[in-house]
Amino acid sequence: MTFRPLSAGDRPLLRQATLANMNWNTSRFTFEDVDNSDEISHYFRHFPGDRDFGILDHEAGNVRSVAWLVFLPERNPGYGFVNADTPELSITTFDGFRGQGIGTAVLRELIHTAKSRGVKDISLSVEDGNAVRRLYERRGFRIVGRNGGSDTMLLSLT
Repeated sequence: MTFRPLSAGDRPLLRQATLANMNWNTSRFTFEDVDNSDEISHYFRHFPGDRDFGILDHEAGNVRSVAWLVFLPERNPGYGFVNADTPELSITTFDGFRGQGIGTAVLRELIHTAKSRGVKDISLSVEDGNAVRRLYERRGFRIVGRNGGSDTMLLSLT
């Protein structure tokens, strides 16, 4: 695994990853939909904010997986919003690289980085039927809320 931190120059990659996350089971959204929706675009449009950070894994010039945390305000919450002091996780392992443990390794590295930065909790939203839920459960995320067909999950780092 070769990790590197994310920067503002990675916004196009985060946009692509956000679209992949929204379309995890079928093509429901387009780039135009993602760009024009504040509730979706805030995951990448202003990255990195003051406290946001993330990492990616790459090999031979190919980005295999990316994971990042954004701190969203109460006035513009994300799907997995818990509070303004709890960053929300987004993670994508791209087609051709799934099922190899890459996403697990990227998540483990991001959690390690979050702990070293003093992050106390990480939240996320996962839709019913999404197989990535098993990864979150294995890493210790627990359900703390429900919104439509999605669960809000939280991982305590303390």
